[in-house]
Amino acid sequence: MTTGKMFHGAQILIATILAVAALSIASSVFAPVAFALFIIALVWPLQKHLQTVLPRMLALVISIAVMIVVFFAFGWLIAWAFGRVGRWIVNDAARFQMFYDQGVLWLEGHGIAVAGVWSENFNVSWMLRTAQTITGRLNTTMSFWIVVMVYVILGLLEVDDFGRKLRGMRNRETSQVLLGGAMATARKIRRYMLVRTWMSVITGVLVWAFAKLIGLQLAEEWGFIAFLLNYIPFLGPLVATLFPTLFAMTQFGSWQAMLGVFACLNLIQFTVGSYIEPRVAGSALSISPAMVLFSVFFWSYLWGVFGAFIGVPITIAFLTFCAQHPSSLWLAELFGSPEKDEASDADAAVLRN
Repeated sequence: MTTGKMFHGAQILIATILAVAALSIASSVFAPVAFALFIIALVWPLQKHLQTVLPRMLALVISIAVMIVVFFAFGWLIAWAFGRVGRWIVNDAARFQMFYDQGVLWLEGHGIAVAGVWSENFNVSWMLRTAQTITGRLNTTMSFWIVVMVYVILGLLEVDDFGRKLRGMRNRETSQVLLGGAMATARKIRRYMLVRTWMSVITGVLVWAFAKLIGLQLAEEWGFIAFLLNYIPFLGPLVATLFPTLFAMTQFGSWQAMLGVFACLNLIQFTVGSYIEPRVAGSALSISPAMVLFSVFFWSYLWGVFGAFIGVPITIAFLTFCAQHPSSLWLAELFGSPEKDEASDADAAVLRN
């Protein structure tokens, strides 16, 4: 019996390693599919409502048009904000280098040697190369989004048919797990994005107001960047505080001002992320903070920036499907908080019909 359990555990471990390797190697295949499913979960309620008053194809066209408008609006704002910041970095590169050299001298004067590998690699030239690399990668995402759009269109056309196929499966247990997990996952992802969007708006407004109050230049850009990066837990808010802090250093020419800006921005992020958001989201979306951090790092390692953005929704989907079957329920209970609310009762009613 013990040998059999060990063999079964080894099989699970090998299957997990192979699955992770496949997700990494074939990221160009799996990442668009994951994003398409994520978008379908968000867009489907709109199309379903439109289908009650409009023909199916017209409802699809309107849903796709709304999605494209939202994407283009976000894309334009991203290009505007990061473009302004990038031009400011280039124009003010000399001052960044001056403050960097002063920092190196101060550290070395206090016995901290940084003139070696760090000073050779982490400097203004490194910052410019990094900014150029990020810009180049953003330019290559067009093909990614085209593939995603094709999957979304085909997926929205087949949601109803796929649901009927699941309900008509002969294996009723598998049918209930798949259908219940899909419905619960879509509902949780929509709630997650709604809560995340409101928290991002609050964060962006507070960062903009603070930047305006202290006279920090590019206040609107910092507010939008804070809004955008707040969709990536942990890493996004950290980056959203570092860039304005560096600009405050060059603008005000004071280490004290820089530390004050850094502290205030982190206070905003902490208040919204650790105090307001958990109370708004409630227990339905509560995931272990360690699991959230692991999700961000794990999926960003596999799929880059896209993985960092979608990592938490994928974890929500995984834990939600685990909660649908007794054999995997322990995972959902350990790392998440499976809720029992009216929406869950409604899903159960649908499954019985």
